[in-house]
Amino acid sequence: MEMKVLSSIKEYLPEPQIPQSVWITLGLPSRGTRLHDLVREGLPFECLARIASFLQMQRGVISKAICIAPSTLARRAKAGRFNTVESDRLVALVAVFEDALYLFENDVAAATEWMSLPVRGLGSKRPIDMLGTRVETKAVFDLIGQLEKGVLV
Repeated sequence: MEMKVLSSIKEYLPEPQIPQSVWITLGLPSRGTRLHDLVREGLPFECLARIASFLQMQRGVISKAICIAPSTLARRAKAGRFNTVESDRLVALVAVFEDALYLFENDVAAATEWMSLPVRGLGSKRPIDMLGTRVETKAVFDLIGQLEKGVLV
């Protein structure tokens, strides 16, 4: 009598892995004096393209999120750097995205979609639109923390 063995084991297909740190991928320090100095002197303009590519967002969406008008963006491109406030907002965007990425278990597309859609816990505002002030940015961080803990909002 011949017995057939049915296998319920699926072939393992690794999902694309996010590098250990979003910051390393973007070529930026995640904290410390080096980051402080970079923000104070202004991030290089080319950081915008790297951030946009990694976050899978258009440069215009990101510049609007950090409150930079198209004419100002053109001036920053010529100058080759962002100012301190703009750099600080870019760093905040990366930090929020890093937390969203963790929330969505390294699924870049899911984190990007969440950042781009209205969220009930933020008064139906999009997280990407809440990076203009520290208060709003903190609200996004707080919401991500609540979602990670399973707190209904």
